[in-house]
Amino acid sequence: MTSAASTARTARSSELFARARTVTPGGVNSPVRAFDAVGGTPRFIRSARGAWLTDVDGNDYVDLICSWGPMLLGHAHPEVQRAVTEAVSRGTSYGTPTVPEVELASEIVARTPVERVRFTSSGTEATMSAIRLARGFTGRDVVVKFAGCYHGHVDSLLAAAGSGLATFGNPNAGPSTPGVPSSSTDLTLVLPYNDTAAVAAAFAEHGDRIACLVTEAAAGNMGVVPPDPGFNRFLAETCARHGALFVSDEVMTGFRASRQGQWGLDGAVEGWAPDLMTFGKVMGGGFPAAAFGGRADVMAHLSPEGSVYQAGTLSGNPVATTAGLATLRLATDEVYAHLTAAGETIKEAAADALTAAGVPHAVQSTGTMFSVFFTEGPVRDFAGASGQDVAAYAAFFHAMLDAGVHLPPSAYEGWFLSAAHDDRAVQTVLDALPAAARAAASQGGRP
Repeated sequence: MTSAASTARTARSSELFARARTVTPGGVNSPVRAFDAVGGTPRFIRSARGAWLTDVDGNDYVDLICSWGPMLLGHAHPEVQRAVTEAVSRGTSYGTPTVPEVELASEIVARTPVERVRFTSSGTEATMSAIRLARGFTGRDVVVKFAGCYHGHVDSLLAAAGSGLATFGNPNAGPSTPGVPSSSTDLTLVLPYNDTAAVAAAFAEHGDRIACLVTEAAAGNMGVVPPDPGFNRFLAETCARHGALFVSDEVMTGFRASRQGQWGLDGAVEGWAPDLMTFGKVMGGGFPAAAFGGRADVMAHLSPEGSVYQAGTLSGNPVATTAGLATLRLATDEVYAHLTAAGETIKEAAADALTAAGVPHAVQSTGTMFSVFFTEGPVRDFAGASGQDVAAYAAFFHAMLDAGVHLPPSAYEGWFLSAAHDDRAVQTVLDALPAAARAAASQGGRP
């Protein structure tokens, strides 16, 4: 594609981005959307249906972002739309208890080991509330987390976080992040992911002060880095021995990695359960909705039953909970089987294309979630993820975008499929991969 043709193809997006930067910091409302990590102009999306995005310039793309995970069924699913339309016709927010929130909570309880659920409007709120509850329940203050795991923009958890912080070159965050005082992170211990020895040492030294350990059930915010076999069980058992709570963050993996989330792939098989879990994305069906839940005795410490305060005007919003409920009810075993099969096809083709082009890479997955690292694999922790060739990824990204495939604009994110990714959508991805791999190779960079 010539430079002139490329410019014409994105003219309206470029105009909107310039306008957005005059009224919004960076022109976006979440940093990774700005394309700073890959260069170029972010595509302003006008509409989406099934597996496809359409931008304001009329270009169509196979969507491998899926709103960063929530669109498990695909965009504008007719049954979800119908349920939402009916909900909106009855009103959009009441500030009172409603039927959909009870039904969605019941659906979550039925699929996971949690006994009681409280809704929030975002994953950040869910994790923040779970940490507060853990501290209130245990009477302790110290929190343990892992480098590269992102739990929302909670002050105390921005220490060595993944996601956008990794993308924009500030992986250590914490006290060095403007606006986050050292007092917010002084009580946070950051350990290497998948490192049982580091966990054991931290609890040996600080065990009687640790309120909880929080981890992504499977890391997805530094790219997809699955837990080593038995790692999550080790965490659950270590917390139990020391009287701390084990908080499993399934905002990304919940109802995405499998019908029961990541817990369905390890805890359900191995016979253990977290004390608290956080959820978001899929359970909101594309609307701003999240939740935290866990053991009944722990959740009973929340106000109004207990003294740990948590509230939200739009928590349990009837439209959002209706969308989430419809999505979960439609997320059948057949849906997950399709996601698995389509994912295997794309993963294999990506590996073949990158191998043929001589590009170092590692394709990693857990359940239906996967990503491609531009480094010699496998990647087990944040240090490994951080060693990848981001320039090679940027070249790969733009070659895929030019071929009509919209990947995440960051090397540190997962790729997501939906039930709507049919043969045509998958073939579009397969057709784009060889040229994109050659573009990555042309960078000549190695981690």
